[in-house]
Amino acid sequence: MKKTLSTILIAGFVVLTTATFGYAEYVATGANSFPYFHLGCLVIGGLIIISLKHKYEKMYLSEAVGSFALYTVLVVLFTSPVINVLRTVVG
Repeated sequence: MKKTLSTILIAGFVVLTTATFGYAEYVATGANSFPYFHLGCLVIGGLIIISLKHKYEKMYLSEAVGSFALYTVLVVLFTSPVINVLRTVVG
């Protein structure tokens, strides 16, 4: 029961984080230049982390959530709106 509950919790976190990313990118860039590749990377990465959490019982829930959160930040850093903001701040 504990294994199933923690897998469901990490799946919920992955879905909510990915949906938030999709909404934020849609608002920032619009439908014409939506980063579908980045969204796909988040979905695949989330599925991998969920499967690892389900397979290995000794992996803590906080480790899985933290690793996906850091992965999401890494993917977001390489999207077009963030790069444009960084270019403006630096230059």
